[in-house]
Amino acid sequence: MQARITKAFHFDSAHFLPHVPAGHKCGGMHGHSYRVVLGLEGELDPVLGWVQDYGEVKQAFRPLEERFDHQILNEIPGLENPTAEMLAMYIFEALKPNLPRLTDVTVCESPSAEAVYRP
Repeated sequence: MQARITKAFHFDSAHFLPHVPAGHKCGGMHGHSYRVVLGLEGELDPVLGWVQDYGEVKQAFRPLEERFDHQILNEIPGLENPTAEMLAMYIFEALKPNLPRLTDVTVCESPSAEAVYRP
C-alpha cells in the first residue's frame, strides 16, 4: 500500500533578496518565522506499518535546522538569493540522499505565502 506522510519544522532566519528592483520591500534585511514541511511517499513497511520513521526524518533535518536557525540565509553558500523557492530546492537537494522517499518540500515564510519544490 502506498502512503504519504509529512513532517513540519520551524526556524527563524533573516534574509534579503539581492536581485529585486530598487525600493522593493524584500531588498532590505528582514526576517521570517519559517515553516518547512517535508513530504515523503512510498510503500508501507509490512511489519512496521509506516512509510518512514518520523524520528529519522527529524534527525535528517536537524543539521539544516541548526544551519538556518537565527542566521542570515544569504551567508550560506548556495543561498545567496534565498527566495522561498530557492530555499525549498536547497532543502530538497540536501535531504534527498538521506531521505530517498522525499517527494517535495514546502517552505512557508508567512501564514499566507509558501513555495513548493517538487522535482
